[in-house]
Formats: sequence, C-alpha cells, structure tokens
Amino acid sequence: MAMMLVDGVELPAPSSFEWGLIDVSASDSGRTQDGKMHKNRIAQKRQIKLSWNGTNKARTAKILQMVNPEYIRVTYPDAMSGTDETRTFYVGDRGAPIKIWTVNNKRYETLSFNLIEE
Repeated sequence: MAMMLVDGVELPAPSSFEWGLIDVSASDSGRTQDGKMHKNRIAQKRQIKLSWNGTNKARTAKILQMVNPEYIRVTYPDAMSGTDETRTFYVGDRGAPIKIWTVNNKRYETLSFNLIEE
C-alpha cells in the first residue's frame, strides 16, 4: 500500500513526514495566581507536516490539487495507534519556493504544508 492516500488516491511519497498530536484546551484554560496550570484538554487532533524536495511543475501541481478541497480524507501511518488510519483533515498554508527556473529545468526547492485534523 502507498504511504498516504488522499480521498482514496495515492499521494506521492513525501521527502519528509512528521506526525504530531495537538492538545485542544477549553477557553477557560490557563495559569492561576498560584502558578498552577489548568489545561482542561477537551480534544486531541493529529497534525502531519509534509514536504517534498525538488519537485517539478507537474508533480507540484498534482500534489497541490489533491489537497485543495476544504476537507480531505487522508489515510496515513499513525504513530500513536501504530496502524494506518483514515481521518478528515484540512490543509494549512502551502509554500513552494523556486529553486531553479531555466528552459529545460523548472524545479521547486520544496513544497510543504501541514495537514490538521478537523
């Protein structure tokens, strides 16, 4: 199986994949006068940081188009469960700085973005 699927379609394997877990705290969370932290966790959400090195125009466009919908279903290896999971994500800010742009060689230095669980 592919490393990752987006809405059932294989996503090109990234150069970098970083799994993360975000704690979502209640609005009344924070430190009190005695210095004690009241986290009041109400949820945990997955975050996946992805990047691809040296992609060409076609591959960059394909990846960006795959993650362009407002919400996507992503199947990925989950570090906490130790299994492949499918969850709904949205994509954060995307970046693709150009490395080289000559007649026969048009490449991006990196393509990167974060997937954040809904």
